Amino acid sequence: MVSKTNEQALEASIEKYLTGTCLEEQNVIRDRAAELPFSPHHAYQLSRAQDFNARYAIDARCLWQFLEASQSDELERLKQRYEDWDLRILERFDRPAKKYGVLHLLKRGLAIDDVHLNLMYPAPLASSSERNKRQFAANLFSSTRQVRYSLSNTLEEIDLVLFINGLPFATLELKNPWTGQTARYHGQKQYKQDRDSSHSRRSSRK
Repeated sequence: MVSKTNEQALEASIEKYLTGTCLEEQNVIRDRAAELPFSPHHAYQLSRAQDFNARYAIDARCLWQFLEASQSDELERLKQRYEDWDLRILERFDRPAKKYGVLHLLKRGLAIDDVHLNLMYPAPLASSSERNKRQFAANLFSSTRQVRYSLSNTLEEIDLVLFINGLPFATLELKNPWTGQTARYHGQKQYKQDRDSSHSRRSSRK
């Protein structure tokens, strides 16, 4: 069997390792499957690039899925108050994300009026309660390929982005040594010089 050594094949291999499936497999069965399957034996869900909201740098589908599953009562309070509850959450997220970075919000959560939303549950200790362990298990990890993240340069793409509860925490630029590219030079050059960071919310500042 001929080995595939291009970047797309590497993307698919990483994606399948994380999620148990990949876009190439999904494209074959999409006419027969209404939803992308998720295997409990894999830690990540597979998301599609169209779920990514470049305005807020969020995978909105995964964010709502996480909040509905883990904090439905708090979310319902906002839905009862505001018709545009989803936009209010995104706008409330956007301001501190720009100022402090995503990690800050993952640690502290989000306050809207008197409603507090956790955006991530930390890993429990061995001595933690069952409630804390259930909360951590509610975290939703996902991966998305070919993410168009820029509002001004709409054709720019990041090869692979990893999310927790819809919020990006890692990006990957894959390079193919068979074509003379290396991660050390070409990958770093992309991040330093070629990427439009003006709309990025991926700061790791604390």
